[in-house]
Amino acid sequence: MKIPATIITGFLGAGKTTLIRHLLENANGKRIALVINEFGELGIDREMITGCGIKGCDDNAVLELANGCICCTVADDFLPTMETLLHRVEPPDHIVIETSGLALPKPLVRAFNWPEIRSQVTVDGVIAVVDSLAVSEGRFASDPDAVQRAREADEALDHDAPLEEVFEDQLLCADMVLLNKCDLLDSERLESVLRDLDNNTAAAVRIVATSHGAIDPLVLLGIGAAVEHVIEGRRSHHDGEEEHDHDDFESFIIDLGVVDDPEVLEARIRAAAVSHDILRVKGFVDIRGKDMRHVVQAVGQRIERYYDRPWAAGESRRSELVVIGEAGLDRASIAAAIGAKN
Repeated sequence: MKIPATIITGFLGAGKTTLIRHLLENANGKRIALVINEFGELGIDREMITGCGIKGCDDNAVLELANGCICCTVADDFLPTMETLLHRVEPPDHIVIETSGLALPKPLVRAFNWPEIRSQVTVDGVIAVVDSLAVSEGRFASDPDAVQRAREADEALDHDAPLEEVFEDQLLCADMVLLNKCDLLDSERLESVLRDLDNNTAAAVRIVATSHGAIDPLVLLGIGAAVEHVIEGRRSHHDGEEEHDHDDFESFIIDLGVVDDPEVLEARIRAAAVSHDILRVKGFVDIRGKDMRHVVQAVGQRIERYYDRPWAAGESRRSELVVIGEAGLDRASIAAAIGAKN
């Protein structure tokens, strides 16, 4: 019997890692192996998972691909990782793959047809996590087909819109859309987003509204779609491309040193996001006088902060943030605005 694998995709800051933590907290004894891919070099999502305090969630359960884009490095990194999981004495009951917020799902699903793994693993389903507030504010196009027709009809339009295309490709590949962060919308705006998504996803795709990724794992795991057999029927903006180019985006790390006031840091991040059109900021911060690690996550101007666990004995108490945006970021100005250590 093949091991089922669920691919969790979704744009930067949609709530994929929060969803995975919820799945682990409610696994009910099922052995779930995680493969986490990040755009950036710090491995923050992996640290957030392994530092969650959930029983059984340790380094052996979480494998990381910190190369920026899982869809571009399938042969070099992903396949050896899958083989490592499959050759364990106790293979997992289910594999969950969290792609980076900039990854395209289709090339990854195709990899499950490789001879090394196709007889042992099946893609149970592709879950697209959507930031409902970002969609309601117009960050992404709500009608992929209309946008594509407009681009083809008008040569004056921008034919290279990476934010829209990544978001749309994630939706077009999905078996289920998880409309997350619904608590940030009133009922009228939520209904509007639901209508837009419903009109622009396949009829068989189920859309589920949730907040903080809180959903019964039985809803997400066990779809049984065998997506690797039908993936060619799901169109993508990048069909026909031999490789997916992520030069549209970039990331870099800011070293802050010890931070005196997290509220001041939050204000600086918010101001920098406005001035420099930053997509995402995330990392861990050492707050002066505090024994616990401080987590910072920002999606545009929306910022979440909390203490997740005590600093471990012998652990380097560092303050590092990953900044992600479209190519051309003014790194020096952003670092100065946020308060980089000299």
